[in-house]
Amino acid sequence: MTTLTGLDLPIGSPGGSVELLWDLYLGPEPLVPADTFMLTADPRKPGPVVPRDPGHGPQLLDVPGKQLSGPAFWTYVDDLTAAIRERFGGGDHEVVHLQHLAFGATPALLRAFPELPQLALVHGTDLLFAADHPTQRAVLRDAAATAGRIVVPTGAMADRLRTLTPVKPDRITRIPWGIPDHLLTAPPKRVPRTTGQLRVLYAGRLTSEKAAAELLARLAAIEGASLSVAAPPAEFHALAQTADLSAVRYLGWLDRPHLWQSFAEHDLLVVPSSRLEAFGLVAVEAQACGLPVLYQPVPGLAEVLKGSAQAADGDGSARAFASCVDRLARTPEALDEVRAAGYRNAARFPLSRTARELREVSDELRAG
Repeated sequence: MTTLTGLDLPIGSPGGSVELLWDLYLGPEPLVPADTFMLTADPRKPGPVVPRDPGHGPQLLDVPGKQLSGPAFWTYVDDLTAAIRERFGGGDHEVVHLQHLAFGATPALLRAFPELPQLALVHGTDLLFAADHPTQRAVLRDAAATAGRIVVPTGAMADRLRTLTPVKPDRITRIPWGIPDHLLTAPPKRVPRTTGQLRVLYAGRLTSEKAAAELLARLAAIEGASLSVAAPPAEFHALAQTADLSAVRYLGWLDRPHLWQSFAEHDLLVVPSSRLEAFGLVAVEAQACGLPVLYQPVPGLAEVLKGSAQAADGDGSARAFASCVDRLARTPEALDEVRAAGYRNAARFPLSRTARELREVSDELRAG
């Protein structure tokens, strides 16, 4: 069975949905065989260059004018629909995987191939943007009503989806996202500490949901801890204009193998999300590498990590989160049990299971 899927994001974009797209659908031996597309890079918006296998990447569509709201969004969708039809119209596709319930690729795929069964995967950003942008809310509601099945990685995602649009429970399937199986069987060798400093790592986007400016400044000032940050360059440098990050060790935006190696070189990963997280791939990958996780127990993330990570206490502020890191810097032995629990938790989420269950649901849709 051949699947058609894609993201209307420029090649090289950061984010969990992009990583999952590569893990599942791309590479020399994809777990879900598919024709896959992304957008050509926008030269006006240079982003981090993430090394990939160029021989097994997505097909690139040159469709400018990406928007989020209003009439210009629908003009962009019309152009993207035409590009998808032209590139993939002669294929033998049997099912469409919508990689969001919002954004441009979803309505474009629905318009380009309305006769094919559709499986929608909810990633989290679509729900957040639908809550904040009326145009994206309209896209989400239409896609949710059209798709034959909607896949969510957590129960929290299903709950949030139903606050935005009515969806019958029997049309929602929970399939947890997964991490590459080889990371579970052969993680990088841990690098022991050689100093008394607790090696703290922040890895991810520096968005407003993370309260990043205040948090990083507070973490960098903790006595007995050193802070490293792996984030997109533009976001880090913009943040450095508003906060004193001189004590932060900036690692750049790391590709997956280098990020996993960085996990093995640190003692604590901080995940300070203040809003819904779809799943938390970075946190689970860190656990597979033996890196304990301190997180804000927001919906989705709390469901995935449960008792396998250290939940931050307090009021959810940057001050309260930093105080938890300060306490752990003074009692690092408390992280030994968290590390062991993290290994066990990560083992619950092999990517091969995610792919198998997606293929099974796709087969059900194709069979009618």
